[in-house]
Amino acid sequence: MNGYQKYTKQFFPVESSADWAKKTYLEKAPIWCSVDLRDGNQALIIPMSLEEKLEFFKLLVKVGFKEIEIGFPAASETEYEFCRTLIENDMIPDDVTIQVLTQSREHIIAKTFEALRGAKNAVVHLYNSTSVAQREQVFRKSKEEIIEIAKFGANLCKEYREKTEGNFIFEYSPESFTGTEPEFAAEICNEVIDIWEPKPENKVIINLPVTVSHSMPHVYANQVEYMCKHLHNRENLVISLHPHNDRGCAVADSEMGLLAGGDRIEGTLFGNGERTGNVDIITLALNMYSQGVDPELDFSNLPEICATYEKVTRMRVYERQPYSGALVFAAFSGSHQDAIAKGMHYREANGGIWNVPYLPIDPTDLGRVYEADVIRINSQSGKGGIGYLLETKYSLILPPKMREVFGYHVKSISDHAHKELSPAEVHEIFMDHYVNLKNKLEVKEAHFRKENGVTKAEVVMKWNGKEQTVSAVGNGSLDAVSGAITSVIGKCYMIDSYSEHALEDGSTSRAVSYVSIKNGNGTSWGAGIDSDIVFSSVKALVSAINRML
Repeated sequence: MNGYQKYTKQFFPVESSADWAKKTYLEKAPIWCSVDLRDGNQALIIPMSLEEKLEFFKLLVKVGFKEIEIGFPAASETEYEFCRTLIENDMIPDDVTIQVLTQSREHIIAKTFEALRGAKNAVVHLYNSTSVAQREQVFRKSKEEIIEIAKFGANLCKEYREKTEGNFIFEYSPESFTGTEPEFAAEICNEVIDIWEPKPENKVIINLPVTVSHSMPHVYANQVEYMCKHLHNRENLVISLHPHNDRGCAVADSEMGLLAGGDRIEGTLFGNGERTGNVDIITLALNMYSQGVDPELDFSNLPEICATYEKVTRMRVYERQPYSGALVFAAFSGSHQDAIAKGMHYREANGGIWNVPYLPIDPTDLGRVYEADVIRINSQSGKGGIGYLLETKYSLILPPKMREVFGYHVKSISDHAHKELSPAEVHEIFMDHYVNLKNKLEVKEAHFRKENGVTKAEVVMKWNGKEQTVSAVGNGSLDAVSGAITSVIGKCYMIDSYSEHALEDGSTSRAVSYVSIKNGNGTSWGAGIDSDIVFSSVKALVSAINRML
């Protein structure tokens, strides 16, 4: 693709011991900060109304976020009013800290503290851009002048904290950190740290944003490690990461950045945000969860979270969004469905850790349903998935060979209709084409008695519209009825297999039977359902014969 010549590397790699790379997983959850109501909201075509922001805030609290960036109070009346509404109506739980953003400008800082008046716990997040591109093209200022902007804002924040009612901690971001020389990023952060004088009881947050992603994730992690080693008063700092997803690496940037020394993540639900979005906190948290680490956030009802998010943001959760999308657990492929079905049966029998093929996490942990969300039926599906769906949703345990025949039947219908089939449609196909069929042959009554070790049957049947009563003998009830049928229809077949099981629990349960018969043209299957097990087997035989005919 021509045009690549105008691009070059815009990041600043640092030498690293890469000790962080020797770690294989995150051992504990980071501090989570949702920026849905700020980063996420500013990226919406139609920003949220006050009512929508309040609804989303309640959702974030319910999920378990302890730090929530609620907006930029000096940016608009809605943002300011939202902050005041939360504080004045005592809507912020005592264990939740709100966060607001401000530029390093006095009137904006003044408005920010005015909005926060009376807040029990709040983070004032100060930022200014530090990258080469921003310094040269946007601000046209030297490094020294950029540092003065940060120091000016840091001193003002201290002044306004002293004269404003509330409990405030500070955060500083060298915005566009990934396009900034690491030594300069450390220098400007240290200037701010020295002004704020963090202490164990009043730590300072230093946020290292991937404002625009320029590099592979390990480069960012090395930059994080560099900052952790060169910042003043590190023991009293919280190192925060704020990755965007321009290169599709936000999750990897976050995970590697945490391994390299990060303590905190700022991100959004589903990765909403400017351009390609912020890091998706759901993906990050559930990646940890799938490896046996408590993420300290509750995503046990993802469908509800998705519905609220789509309602208030007017955005859509992509079907293949990790963990959250409607199709992420769906198996259409026959081989996948078969493996999942066998894995689920294995787990039911053996328990233990979750290790089901193709399912890295148990969908029910997230409020999903196996038969609706996992086994999806179309022309690519197989006998295993179709059989598993009928078993789990409708308690129909088809014999393996019948499952194969029925699987091909369903796939053919899906292929010709060119659509996915719902569980109800699959069940309807089975009931209409295999169960209690009586189109040409119908057994209306059958009476049995035992004599001299054989079963005698008197069978009332209708054949091609004509009703008649026929007697026959056999080595059992089904064999006797089969003899009576053969004497009437004049067709030669043999019963190849028979099985049955209860359809429900309890003494009033119905029985379902499965019968296959063979003749010169092949095998035919039928099923019968009845409250009497003998009649369920008779109906299954009649169904198989009608299918054969």
